[in-house]
Amino acid sequence: MSAATVMRMAGAPITWGVCEVPGWGLQLEPDLVLREIASAGLTATELGPRGFLATEPAAARAQLASHGLTLVAGFVPAVLHRASTLNEQLQLVEESARTLAGAGAEILVLAAETGSVGYESSLALNEDDWETFRRGVAAVEQIGKRHGLIVALHPHYGTLIENDAQVRRLLETTRVPLCLDTGHLLVGGSNPFQIAKLAAERIAHVHLKDVDASIARRLRAGEIGYRDAVRDGLYRPLGEGSAEIESIVRLLTDSGYAGWYVIEQDLVIGTYTDAAGPLENATRSVRFLQRVAAA
Repeated sequence: MSAATVMRMAGAPITWGVCEVPGWGLQLEPDLVLREIASAGLTATELGPRGFLATEPAAARAQLASHGLTLVAGFVPAVLHRASTLNEQLQLVEESARTLAGAGAEILVLAAETGSVGYESSLALNEDDWETFRRGVAAVEQIGKRHGLIVALHPHYGTLIENDAQVRRLLETTRVPLCLDTGHLLVGGSNPFQIAKLAAERIAHVHLKDVDASIARRLRAGEIGYRDAVRDGLYRPLGEGSAEIESIVRLLTDSGYAGWYVIEQDLVIGTYTDAAGPLENATRSVRFLQRVAAA
């Protein structure tokens, strides 16, 4: 990489603790979050959970524009392995796709929810449920196509695509593009660098997270739950954990990846005074990536 390398960097509300999980923690006001995303030196962001920004696309665009930001993507969790509720779930995805496209996004980031609230439990599918899931993913891809969005499946701790075997099965049995999340891959037991190498041609979107490996081990061992692990500092500013961020970015650049790098450091905020850290952490991550791009 060189000083001429251009990295498309974006922020995400989850870095400020804004999460779709009930009881996750204090949910900060949109204006504060958007202002600090811009203050970190970023000009683009992901959408955040349903209801964080205005649901009417023009209003969401205006909110973002007032802080000099544009929208690149949105995280859309859905339960796709239950045949009895699949159509209902697809209707919800359609609503999200309409909002994302209207507000200017390029990517629909799809997460395969287990059906439980939050990300505290795992689920292994039987063959029939896996086939329903595959059909559901294909249907979401068609929704994305109708709205001019690329659908990227996001491996995520506490979802159907959590551990290394599940990630590899997804890659082997579907053709859906991948959202490479360095943090969730490592937390789930995958090697993010190896997955990036294996699936380089499938990667449509990247979430960059760094990870405290010792907390990740406690989480995988069942000694601590996911929310508590995040609260205790599971995720770190980029370059300050064990996820080999610089090597992964270099690999992706060499493979021709030209998409977005979304800087994320999932956070649980208990009180407003705890909110002093996200801007500092995001700024450190932005500066780290700038140094990587300039090297």
